[in-house]
Amino acid sequence: MGLLKGLKMLDLSRLLPGPYCSLLLADLGMEVLKIEDPELGDYMRGMGPVRKKDSAYFLALNRNKKSMLLNLKVKEGKEVFNRLIDTYDILLEGFRPGVMDRLGIGYQELKSRNPGLIFCSLSGYGQDGPYKERSGHDINYIGLGGILDLIGPKDGDPTIPGTQIADIGGGGMMAAIAILAAIVHREKTGEGQYLDVAMHDGVISWLSLHAGRYFMDKELPRRGEMQLSGRYACYQVYPTKDGRYISLGALEPKFWKNFCEAIGREAFVLKQFIEGEERVQIINEIRELFKTRTQKEWVEFFKNVDACLEPVLSLGEVFQHPHVLHRKMLVEYEHPVEGKIRQVGNPIKSSQFPFEIRTPSPSWGEHTMEVLREIGYSEGEIKHFKEVKAI
Repeated sequence: MGLLKGLKMLDLSRLLPGPYCSLLLADLGMEVLKIEDPELGDYMRGMGPVRKKDSAYFLALNRNKKSMLLNLKVKEGKEVFNRLIDTYDILLEGFRPGVMDRLGIGYQELKSRNPGLIFCSLSGYGQDGPYKERSGHDINYIGLGGILDLIGPKDGDPTIPGTQIADIGGGGMMAAIAILAAIVHREKTGEGQYLDVAMHDGVISWLSLHAGRYFMDKELPRRGEMQLSGRYACYQVYPTKDGRYISLGALEPKFWKNFCEAIGREAFVLKQFIEGEERVQIINEIRELFKTRTQKEWVEFFKNVDACLEPVLSLGEVFQHPHVLHRKMLVEYEHPVEGKIRQVGNPIKSSQFPFEIRTPSPSWGEHTMEVLREIGYSEGEIKHFKEVKAI
């Protein structure tokens, strides 16, 4: 079941960006087969806390997928891979540029076998350009991409975000969008294509608003001084009496007016975007006011005030929140090895296909024999593949 039922992907990616992309698509019904090498497999299996066999990180990213062990460095492994390509719609890979060509399974080779194939390469800096061979991680992509310089307090150092912006937003999500667009194109024309998705490119696309202004007035955005990063009192994070925080997003005049009236500061209503020393004074006065009550008390105080004010929650509190539970963003299922598993739900709500966990995250190579038999290999051939370490 699912919006993408009937579509099949071979996923050669590892760690976070690629598996997050294929998770989104698998949750929507696409059949995803992870191709893992017989030596290490997806490194994420051993990263982070492990209860019994696989890590929590791997479990979180690989539900609704299958796993097959395949050695792409031997000719028998490539033979199996080529037969798979004949029956699959999409290939996702996250190697450095040129690796797939050196293995003899690059886009041109595979396209000759399957003209409708959608081949998506997800990398740090893309398949061409002076940085194409350069190694990197999330912090490097957001650093070189200008995002990191914008995060943090005015007089402080850039702040490393608590979640991976480039891996997820600049990489995994962009790859999923690209693949879906290519599917639509293929439905119309029958043509497959090659997709080059770079996390660094994706990060830069997040700068659209800031870049648009800079290109117009040549004014550089500065950390902690932008309209939506702490410049004004109406869009701030304020500490409370108990050491917690409140987020205020009263950006529109009506919300700011409601906020000011609620706290008895009507004089601030017309000074929402005032500059100079008075801007700082207003922020400081509201900051001191918030320190007079606990976070819980402020939430109660504002419960009937339409002012875009919410508490800053910890991760544990998020998954106890009634709205999160109502929206089914916390899911629970029984894993055959790991036992009861709790995970983040899928954010896409479909009227036709409610989200479901069809299968748990696969064990390393769990579906190898099943897949080989499905594509027509005999038991004798499978035995030979084992002997030559192709599987």
